[in-house]
Amino acid sequence: MNTPQNINQLINFQYGSVVSKEIINKPSGTITLFAFDQGQGLSEHTAPYDAFILAVEGSAEITVSGIKNIVKLGESLLMPANSPHSLKALKPFKMLLTMIKS
Repeated sequence: MNTPQNINQLINFQYGSVVSKEIINKPSGTITLFAFDQGQGLSEHTAPYDAFILAVEGSAEITVSGIKNIVKLGESLLMPANSPHSLKALKPFKMLLTMIKS
């Protein structure tokens, strides 16, 4: 991706599914684009690294350490390492997930 890209055109929603596209994968971290159909999500889990979410379309309820957050287009959320978190798309939802491995 050496030229400007419209992030929303890099991935499409699929009915009843979660779709992901890895954009960068380096030893220091990753950037992954996700598309969640309405009602889809990720069950509670933890990650050993800090994670930063940037919403690029729609909205989702993201719970971090028991605290529910509604994240909408243009908003971001930091999920600290080892914090339990989950996600449910309230509307079709796209996000960039950046994980820092240091």
